[in-house]
Amino acid sequence: MTPGTFTPTVEESYHRLLAHIPGLAYRCRASRAIDNDGTEYFSYSLEFVSEGSLSLLGIPPQDMLEQNRNVIELMTHPDDLYRMRREIHESVIAHKPYQVMYRVILPGNIIKWVWDQGEGVYDPDGGLWYLEGLMMDISEQKFMELSLREENRQFVDSTSKLFGLGGLVGQSEGMRRVYELMLKAAKTDSNVIIYGETGSGKDVAARAIHALSGRKGAYVPVNCGAIPETLLESEFFGHTRGAFTGASGSKEGYIAAADGGTLFLDEIGELPLHLQVKLLRTLENKMYMPVGSHTPRTSSFRLIAATNQNLSRMVKENRMRADFYYRIHVLAITIPPLRERTGDIPLLTAAWQEKRGEQLDIPLNVRLAMERYNWPGNVRELHNFLDRFAAFGEASLDTLGEAARTPIAMLLPDLKEGVTLEEAVSKLEEKLILQALEACRWHRGEAASRLGLNLRTMQRKMKQFGISGKGKKASA
Repeated sequence: MTPGTFTPTVEESYHRLLAHIPGLAYRCRASRAIDNDGTEYFSYSLEFVSEGSLSLLGIPPQDMLEQNRNVIELMTHPDDLYRMRREIHESVIAHKPYQVMYRVILPGNIIKWVWDQGEGVYDPDGGLWYLEGLMMDISEQKFMELSLREENRQFVDSTSKLFGLGGLVGQSEGMRRVYELMLKAAKTDSNVIIYGETGSGKDVAARAIHALSGRKGAYVPVNCGAIPETLLESEFFGHTRGAFTGASGSKEGYIAAADGGTLFLDEIGELPLHLQVKLLRTLENKMYMPVGSHTPRTSSFRLIAATNQNLSRMVKENRMRADFYYRIHVLAITIPPLRERTGDIPLLTAAWQEKRGEQLDIPLNVRLAMERYNWPGNVRELHNFLDRFAAFGEASLDTLGEAARTPIAMLLPDLKEGVTLEEAVSKLEEKLILQALEACRWHRGEAASRLGLNLRTMQRKMKQFGISGKGKKASA
């Protein structure tokens, strides 16, 4: 044959193309069948399999065809078989393409995840003749997804020995409510606003929500109060070269950096009104314009904001736009100040020690002072105090003010002359337990934690001292 005179048929070209594409191309002949319970279904037998069957399933195409049945179904993992059949059946009955993920078991019990997509070929009357489709190996992506899901499960389960979530620590009622809302926020893409005093852990909560959400983009934290007003727009939206004096090159802003991830705006109440307008537009359509550019860009970010201000009051005082407030105030989380959850101080101290790998022997007078102190700087101030105590010992008590100058003797109950040491200690125990219960609104678990006791010991001592109900002592 003279070179150049051979012209392949369309079918030969088609088969050669299918032989070289990644994955496995197939055609199955469909035939109607009746199940044992009388239900009609389609059964399929392979008529064509591409060369990709060897790399995907470990079986040469000819071996699969010689079995004269649907070898793919025979290799499908039993836990996925019914779902795979149902999804394909529902699609072909509706004359729609199908897409389904499932596991196949290869020789040697090797498991792979496949992405199977195809559609039916129908006769003029609408009856199904064939299934034609393509299978791709997605094992790597799927196993990464499952691994991430397991990491997130373990992360959620980190409400463990330190009774916390994602860096936040505490088992008080207020903190448990915070954890519930954080987990709820992680499951959605809704905007979140975190309220809390300085040092209460707003950034820690935002990072945890981002990590739990599984978003693949970056976590971009921005302190809105630390950026000069003249630079706000270019910092958020970026700028092009020559957009203003000193703009020697183009720069991406925070919004571009957070694409696919989370933009965390701390101190959001510090944003001026003109920037609130521009951010509002971006939040509504995920589009923005760099300074000096006329080409809109997009960024699929999730917003988490935080503040220690009363934003609703700012709206009434015209210091925040109402439409901007309602856009960011979708899911609100309030982190309680440390003075309202002093029962968490022992847990926070234990977490600090575990992180530092340092064991502190904290005397009774220091622990009592820590519980009486108001902690205006919250957890951040507590960590600072523990750093100082580890370095300087009781000399650091001066930072706790009046709380450190209360003598322990003032905490003791009135004692009669001739009382024994055992009786005095017992009286002190009883008074401390009552004080802890009252401070914790009679939540026994929180009071036990505050006193460094487990719940069983707390209940035993309450019974010993005849303490029951709220503020009442059981009659002897």
